[in-house]
Amino acid sequence: MRRRTLIGGALAAAAPLAAGCSGGGASDTASARGRTTLSYGIWDVAQAPVLQQVIDAFERENPGISVEIQLTPWSSYWTTLRTSMRGGTAPDVFWMNAVNIQLYAANGALEPLSEHIARDRTPVGKHPEALIDIYAYQGKQYGLPKDFDTIGLWYNRALFDRAGVKYPDETWTWDDLRDAARELTNPRKRVYGIAAEMDRQAKFYPTMFGAGGYVLRDGRSGFADPRSIEGLRFWTDLVDRGWSPPQSAMSEVRARNLFLSEQVAMNYDLSAMASLMYAGPEIKDHGGVAVLPKGRERATVIHGLANVVSAKSRRKQAAWKFVDFMARREAAQIQAKGGITISSYEGTQDAWLKSMPEFDLRCFIDMLDYAVPYPSSRNTAVWEDQEYLLLGAPFSGKGGVEQAARTLAKQMDRALDEEGK
Repeated sequence: MRRRTLIGGALAAAAPLAAGCSGGGASDTASARGRTTLSYGIWDVAQAPVLQQVIDAFERENPGISVEIQLTPWSSYWTTLRTSMRGGTAPDVFWMNAVNIQLYAANGALEPLSEHIARDRTPVGKHPEALIDIYAYQGKQYGLPKDFDTIGLWYNRALFDRAGVKYPDETWTWDDLRDAARELTNPRKRVYGIAAEMDRQAKFYPTMFGAGGYVLRDGRSGFADPRSIEGLRFWTDLVDRGWSPPQSAMSEVRARNLFLSEQVAMNYDLSAMASLMYAGPEIKDHGGVAVLPKGRERATVIHGLANVVSAKSRRKQAAWKFVDFMARREAAQIQAKGGITISSYEGTQDAWLKSMPEFDLRCFIDMLDYAVPYPSSRNTAVWEDQEYLLLGAPFSGKGGVEQAARTLAKQMDRALDEEGK
């Protein structure tokens, strides 16, 4: 899977990472005679133009510091980062996600930010608490959020109108979703009601939480919990009944693409995909989005990217200034106006909402009240890879989701035990 390449190399690099943590201050002092240039590692080309606007604002406020974006595609981002850390050429500041934060922090790859935050009164309280918690490790803060995403129910109004089905709204439950999926499925026109893709962030994680289950709690797996299995069965039942294409049909074509090409009428997907939906004429003209239907309880998953400082940076003072600036209102407002992602700074989301008025995007913000942090541990990728291996058959219409979930729980607990050694 796409995150697997990080694990072995990052752990092997722990010693040189820790050894390289001492040189930042002297280099900052020396650079004070001229202009300090920071490197900023990101993976999303769509965000680069807006981030450049943020950088321009930062440089106007800090004329002695310049920032250069280092864009690396997602497919090679973590491998490139690992290699650059070994060679001492890692970006001074770079993007971090929930899957990898604990691994990098535990191995001394990141600069602790708590003392900087306290000294400069960085407004961390203006960001969702769940996001702040994601980027803390063993009582220290290692990353500051720049944006967030939650999961919503995207739907195609034209396909709903054709089938005579009521649009989703905040009153929908899982029963309503199942009924609609049945009515919307039209084999003759090769249209499915919904896509039950095996996507942990957008699909079965929020559904497990909505069933009252959990993924990870107190260092143990929740996949064997009956409520978690209920959430998984919610999706596999849709496949078994023929109201969703099986996972095998989506091995090369994502559920998102099936939705964009109007082959499925509904799809659970990220708020971060709003700009992609907006770029498609069909979806822009007759697409909509609503809060996730209620199971036993209401739930969605919150995630978001954070900016971190490399522990090997020789420009830590300047790097911190940039991360601090990115966590404040001015940077957040610039991001929001760009319409690419939801700024995580409180009260700055209106510009994002107004950037795509055809969609009722406020539902993504309304769901913050019951959003659950994306589950992660020190070696998240190890057990997440097991999810694909063991749940693939049930999501392909071959049954056995209960046994697969219990087997996954055992293997996940084994991986979590290894983390603690």
